[in-house]
Amino acid sequence: MARINLLPWREEARRERQRQFLYSLMGTLVLGAILVLLVGMFFDQQISRQEARNQEIQVEINRLNQRITRIAELERTRTRLLSRKQIIESLQSSRSLTVELLDKLAKTIPVGITLTNVRQQGNNLTLLGTSQSNARVSAYLQSLEEMDLFVRPELRFVRASQRVRNRTEPYEFSISVRLDNTRKRDQEDGTESEGAG
Repeated sequence: MARINLLPWREEARRERQRQFLYSLMGTLVLGAILVLLVGMFFDQQISRQEARNQEIQVEINRLNQRITRIAELERTRTRLLSRKQIIESLQSSRSLTVELLDKLAKTIPVGITLTNVRQQGNNLTLLGTSQSNARVSAYLQSLEEMDLFVRPELRFVRASQRVRNRTEPYEFSISVRLDNTRKRDQEDGTESEGAG
């Protein structure tokens, strides 16, 4: 006898395929979710590692900035100390120059001239005084020229004194003269070479 299958086998097969499709879809979704979760965790770990590196770099940058600030302070201190040293050295070298200047001024003043004021600004010297005659002022200029400490003495003026204090010296004068810097440098170089030898 022939067997006839009256059950709707096509619907049964369709349902079976739909069930398998749903299982594979759910499996794919679960695998996708796990994959997304793993990738997210990986990227989170990379980001946190990079943030830790950035923090270390920032700490090092702050430390270097502090060092740079300290170095700048040391440079300013060094500059101030060097300028003080130069001032002290110039004062030290000009200490003997003042004594020599006063000594040479005293030796150059001829009879009949009185210095009333001596002003020094750097290497410039201004001499004010009174004299018995113009010839005495001229002699004083010549004696200044003969001294090796003074360079280019110039007469600014000679005139009859406006103040009638001293009738023996009726003229007043002003002379400007420069101090010889090269001579001082030569002396310093000689002292250094003596110290080296």
